Amino acid sequence: MLLHLCTWFEVESYLKKSTGILIPIGSTEQHGPNGLIGTDAICPEFIGKKVGEEMDILVGPTISVGMAQHHLAFAGSIALRPSTLMMVIQDYIGSLRRHGFERFYFLNGHGGNIATTTAAFSEIYAESSYQRGSNAPPIRCLLRGWWEGERTKKLASDLFGEKDGSHATASEVSVTQYAYPEFIKKAEMQWTGKAKRGFYDAEDYRRTFPDGRIGSDPSLASPEHGKRLTEASVADVIDDYKKFMAQE
Repeated sequence: MLLHLCTWFEVESYLKKSTGILIPIGSTEQHGPNGLIGTDAICPEFIGKKVGEEMDILVGPTISVGMAQHHLAFAGSIALRPSTLMMVIQDYIGSLRRHGFERFYFLNGHGGNIATTTAAFSEIYAESSYQRGSNAPPIRCLLRGWWEGERTKKLASDLFGEKDGSHATASEVSVTQYAYPEFIKKAEMQWTGKAKRGFYDAEDYRRTFPDGRIGSDPSLASPEHGKRLTEASVADVIDDYKKFMAQE
């Protein structure tokens, strides 16, 4: 069930059986020579939709622009400041909390969102903590990368090994190729080995990683690999979501 394709009557009915929702969160940023700029939003949105269909759970609108200032030296990248993204997350959760939602499972597609999203969760918990004796229902938030489950990690390792890299990975490009086969891009590139260091601001990023990749070889990507990775991730997320909802 996609929230934006429901009526408010349907959402109210859903809340009678569950107070949980899955929320895809990603980024709009460069992904190397053959990776789509929307990769980090496409992956959790595509996988999240399939999880929603299999579990009959509600899936919220994707937060598709994330904390990606370090990509801004590459054309097309869009970023929110950490403080802005925190407010977006807080207002998103606050809106749904008002209607009765209590469990918020964020399915992430972008490593740069992790610190900011968890900080937003801390702000939400702090607000509740300062309200001594509040009768408001307990709220729980969880951030999980679509790639984090054991099935998905093992499959990515088996398929690509160390050439998967850490940005513009063969895994994520494969998922987008499966999701949008009509937009598969071709580009000549070579694997240059593991990244030797990290980065600081946007200019430093582009100087250090001129074509946008970080230790990856996305020329190895294929829609067939993407199908297998998607299926593995859906299974991992289903298991993880069930555990999250079962917590007291």
